[in-house]
Amino acid sequence: MLIGLDRLPGTEIEVGELLTVVVVKAANVVSDVRENIRNLVGGRMKHYEKLIQDTIDTALEELEQKAQERGYDGVIGVKISHPVVVDGSAEVVVYGNGFRKIKDEL
Repeated sequence: MLIGLDRLPGTEIEVGELLTVVVVKAANVVSDVRENIRNLVGGRMKHYEKLIQDTIDTALEELEQKAQERGYDGVIGVKISHPVVVDGSAEVVVYGNGFRKIKDEL
């Protein structure tokens, strides 16, 4: 469970350690050349958009997996750093605090 809020309404939780994940994915060289040409003439760079989205999705999945491996119920206060495309690759950092549910107040 990944939550962007700093608290979980209706549930008492114990906040744990800060968890971070860094993912870097390389672009396809052919697509990279195509995107550089598109950059000259303008328009959406769909290959890079997809690359960034895939990188973010992978990072979020790994963050949730890391939380489960450390015995947490999820991650609270999830943040996604500004994804960067550099030299044909996308880099993203995601982070948040692991948490354990103490009791539901509902």
